[in-house]
Amino acid sequence: MTLFPLEGRARVLGNDVSTDAIISSRRKRETIDPQVLRQYLLEDLVPSLAAPVRAGDVIVAGRNFGCGSAMEVAVTVPLAAGIRAVVAQGFARTYLRNAMNNGLLAVIADTEGIAEGDRVRLALDASGGLWLRTASGADVPCDPPIAPFMLDMLGAGGLVAYLRARRGFGA
Repeated sequence: MTLFPLEGRARVLGNDVSTDAIISSRRKRETIDPQVLRQYLLEDLVPSLAAPVRAGDVIVAGRNFGCGSAMEVAVTVPLAAGIRAVVAQGFARTYLRNAMNNGLLAVIADTEGIAEGDRVRLALDASGGLWLRTASGADVPCDPPIAPFMLDMLGAGGLVAYLRARRGFGA
């Protein structure tokens, strides 16, 4: 699967978005099936968000995105809703690891000035650096660079898909 360029409509959130805000704990008591839970994505934080989410939308946030518990369902539900990337000023470490392992692109960049509904674009330059293009036409560097192995893993759909395609750690 080709990851880049990745372009979509910005769905803007603030700082300290917890995993429980991404998908409420009360919903996880019923099921952990992402296909069922996607209708409840961010329902307590932004009640109107789940219904208008379109495949290809990009979550844009501030600092400490994905703080709280370490549940993978907070990554698999956005994926099930068609979100392929989260661009934030910073991530909780566990969320970042879960995102990459499950095939959700998690990118650190300056998100100031990006408004709800803006078109954003993530693309690699000739040297492999990742850039975020904002609606104003500004190119914002993403930091730190994502290692080529990680890009391959994300392109495969996450760690398990990557290893299955390679029949384990070899090759």
